[in-house]
Parts: sequence; C-alpha cells; structure tokens
Amino acid sequence: MKQLEQRRVAVTGVGVVAPCGIGRDAFWAGLQGPVEDVERRVTDFDPTPHFDSPKDARRTDRFAQFAFAAAAEALEQAGEIDAAPTRRGVFIGSGIGGLMTVEEQIIVQHERGPRRVSPFLVPMMMANAAAGGLSMRYGWQGPAENTVTACAAGTHSIGNGARWISAGRCDAVMAGGSEAAFTDTALAGFRNMTALSNNNRSMPFDVDRNGFVMAEAAAVLVLEEWNRAEARGATILAEVLGAASTADAHHITAPAPGGTGAVNCMELALEDAGLAADDIVHINAHGTSTPLNDAAEADAINKVFGGGATAPIVTSTKGVTGHALGAAGAIEAAAVVLSMQHGLIPPTVGHHTRDPELPEIDLVLGEAREWTPGPSMSNSFGFGGHNGTLILGPA
Repeated sequence: MKQLEQRRVAVTGVGVVAPCGIGRDAFWAGLQGPVEDVERRVTDFDPTPHFDSPKDARRTDRFAQFAFAAAAEALEQAGEIDAAPTRRGVFIGSGIGGLMTVEEQIIVQHERGPRRVSPFLVPMMMANAAAGGLSMRYGWQGPAENTVTACAAGTHSIGNGARWISAGRCDAVMAGGSEAAFTDTALAGFRNMTALSNNNRSMPFDVDRNGFVMAEAAAVLVLEEWNRAEARGATILAEVLGAASTADAHHITAPAPGGTGAVNCMELALEDAGLAADDIVHINAHGTSTPLNDAAEADAINKVFGGGATAPIVTSTKGVTGHALGAAGAIEAAAVVLSMQHGLIPPTVGHHTRDPELPEIDLVLGEAREWTPGPSMSNSFGFGGHNGTLILGPA
C-alpha cells in the first residue's frame, strides 16, 4: 500500500449486526457490558426490510442477510456517493459462508431425496454470495470479491478494499465481513477439537480462560478516496492508514510459538502506515479467550510495543461479542471507529484475573476508558495460520 500516501482512504459509513446489538448504536452500548454466559447469537433479526420481497430474503443465507443489513446502515450514514458505478467495489469476507443452508439441504437430501434439494443451494452456500448480492442490489459494478481466511477474513477484506482505493482502482468500497455458522455440525466440530469454552464464558487474557464462545455477526465499512469524500461534504469518521497480511506457516489451528507470525504482521502494518510502534495508541486485540491464542498475541504485542508509559491501550471486545469467525475483524474495526467517535475504549468484559504467565499488557478493565483518539490497530489471527492487521486513524 505504498500509494496510500497519494490516495488516502476515508471511512464514511459503519453498519453492524452483532449479538450485543443490531445497528451501530446498539452495538456500541452492548460493548460496555455486562453479558450473559450464553452463545452469542443475533436475536430478533428481521432481514425482510433489506430485500425486495420476503421470498428474496428466504433465498439468501443468513450470513448474507447480515451483510445486507450492515451495508444498508453503513451506506445510509455515508450519504450519496458520486463515484461512477464501475469505480465502486465490494469486498466482504467470510470464514465459512452459507453453512446453515448446506446443513439444512444435506438433511433434506437424506430424508426426502435429491429431487427435493433446493435449486438455490449453490448460490446460497457460496462464500462470495454476500459480495455478489450487494454489488447487484446497489449496482456497484467494480470488483466484487471476498476473502476466505478463517477468522482473519473481515480484517483482510477491509485491508484489501482499502488497497483498491489507494492503488486507484476504486473510489468507493463496501468492505467488511459476515458470518452465521450456528449449525449442530459446526458446533460439534469446534467442541470436539476443544476450541470452545466449556461454560460459554469468553475471558480474554484471563488466567481461567478455556476457549472461545462462538458468535454470528456482520459489519460493513464504507471506504472512500479521501479527497472525493471531502469534496462531497461527507462526514469522515476515520482513516485507513495501513494493513498487512502474513502466514505463520506453522500449524493448521495453533498459532506460531511466541507469536512470530503476529509480530511480522503488526510490524508490516506499521511499515505500511509509515508509523513507529510508539505512534500506536490503542489495540483491539484478537483476544479469543483460548489458552494458546491469547498467550501468542500477548507475547507478540510485548515484542512489538514493549511496556511502560508508551505501551498501547489494549482491549478485546470478544468478551462481549464472542468470536464471530470471519466477521470478527470487521466488527472489531467498527468498534475502533466507534471508540474514536465516542472518545472511549470499551472494557475487556470477562477478564477478572491476570494470567501471570503472560507479559503484562495495558488491558482496559471494569469500565470504558477515556482516551484521546490516535492511530489504532486491530488484529485478527485465523486457523490456517492467517494473520491480519489493520491500522486506523481518527479523522
């Protein structure tokens, strides 16, 4: 993203669907806690206002429905975008895609035979269904793609969308991530690999953490070329300063020892943004509440930033939201933008006792902390060894 200095990337809209709140205002209020020890499902969600008919909504998997709702809110906030249709892109990540549809239709095939399988199975299950559907709904004729990099997909999609703008390919991009994978088989798979919390408690960086709490969610950011957004009088919420992607090349599920892949990713993102470690004020950590991930990330943060007065303020919003897999990075990027807007960093809900085995990091605990917004980092690390880091700055 060397051309980022030439074409700056503004954030002009934010839309969120999350277990702690549907819509960015409800989402922000929910991030303050408290939270019940339950699965993090989105309740009372009605997709029909975001489709031309109830039939169209039924022919769209839940993960894509979430993306439609988040995009509608983000575009409403952004206002009238004057870029040509072919200069508008869509980049929506998902770790899994339409898994609910797949599982439902496998049961149909098994119980009722192949002739009863829905003809909409394939377009509903495709991981690119959200990106393609949004491009069609709004007539955005530029590139429409998706990233499938497990739990880093949302972060990668925003970084990739920003690159389209900084490189001159697009003038506006809808970028984010969406996930809705609550099926019996998915839950059994995560449970049997001992990745899930055994008591539905998300406790990032806590000594008693025992796994993540699965969630579903979506978030979409509207990104625009800075000068165009400014010229049309848009309210600029934040700026994408840099991004990076690396691979651990270590293990399909476990992070590299000492967080070496995460260290590389954060350092590359700083280089991309033209910043030093001391410039970062805040980190929204991946912080999944699993023993290995939190240890590797804490090590990586300590290696990149050290301790002391200049160490960044850290929070993990997964204590409230749970882990939304491919949507996690997108809702966390949204949380960073909202933290800048409100002048507050939400607490790491669920953290009660520091793990003495981890390097000390400046976690926000108890209640939201006031801050003067500055360059902020959002981390996402996924199965497959995928690492993603996004750096956002206040407008």
